[in-house]
Amino acid sequence: MNTSELLLQSISGTFLNFEEALYLYKNAQTSELMLAADTVRKRKHHRGIVSWIIDRNVNITNVCLSRCKFCNYYRKAKDNDAYITTAEEYDKKIRRLWELGGDQLLLQGGLHPHLGLDFYRKLFTDLKNKYPWLKLHALGPAEVHHLAKMEKCSYANILTALQKAGLDSLPGAGAEILADRVRKLISPAKCSADEWLQVMREAHKTGMATSATMMFGHVETEEERIMHILKIRDLQNEKPTEHPGFVAFISWPFQGKNTKLQEKYPVSPVTAEAYIRMVAISRLLLPNIENIQASWLTTGIETGKICLHAGANDLGSIMIEENVVSAAGASYTLTQNGMEEAIRDAGFIPVPRNQKYELLAYPEA
Repeated sequence: MNTSELLLQSISGTFLNFEEALYLYKNAQTSELMLAADTVRKRKHHRGIVSWIIDRNVNITNVCLSRCKFCNYYRKAKDNDAYITTAEEYDKKIRRLWELGGDQLLLQGGLHPHLGLDFYRKLFTDLKNKYPWLKLHALGPAEVHHLAKMEKCSYANILTALQKAGLDSLPGAGAEILADRVRKLISPAKCSADEWLQVMREAHKTGMATSATMMFGHVETEEERIMHILKIRDLQNEKPTEHPGFVAFISWPFQGKNTKLQEKYPVSPVTAEAYIRMVAISRLLLPNIENIQASWLTTGIETGKICLHAGANDLGSIMIEENVVSAAGASYTLTQNGMEEAIRDAGFIPVPRNQKYELLAYPEA
């Protein structure tokens, strides 16, 4: 195989097979991957625009029976500091979100052993009734799978009920690495790789916008990283033509501070170059997904800015609130002005967007 030929094929939008994709990932120079990925970005996102969003990440509860080895945030239901967010707390958080110009909540719930479908339907309905402008980007395939088991019904039924209650879009949370060997080591109580994909398959049939994610840099192999990306690509290729499916792909490096996973499987932190390579290869291997987001929260804004020249066209949220990744060592913060300044410093035009990656303003002259 030849890296130059594979780069040309990926630039043209050709689907590389597993062996080709792995060869490219392992053998291409970082500068080659960046240049090829930037070429694809320019074709898909002209005018030098980089999008971003104001939203708030609120944890519905910190109780979770999954007990993933990479998570420091979860609690057992009987722990003294276990909580379920109250209506008054939502009011305070949503008012602050509105004051800062945001209109979306990223609601993550964990796998609570006692909160069933009725709880989430009531929560979503109450929030929508009180704040009809609010967009709910909520839960994820692991939670949907958990609710389907609790209610003894199909993923489709759960998703339909949640949509009727006000769910606007489904995050790609809980993907980690879509390889069951890895999942058994880091999150054995969570849904399998195929179950994660099946939830997303059903979500795509409904017309719901979703995102896909990957947390890497722990016990997975390079082969499993590439297979993860290709599984996302192939599922996106199944979606009904008129539906958005995955609107974005977001990867981030494992944050291991004080986690059981780092204690049992000590690994070195993902370097800036390794993260930039991951952003670039994902842009090249996912020609059917429009947006690639760079995770400045876990890598720092300087690395995020470089990723904008390696295929990424989005810097995500200013992150008014984030608890789970922060509990494992991520400590970067950013204001609205800081976000816009960073994008301009990188040579691009900052434009706010919504969760469907629709731009909310006209680009600057």
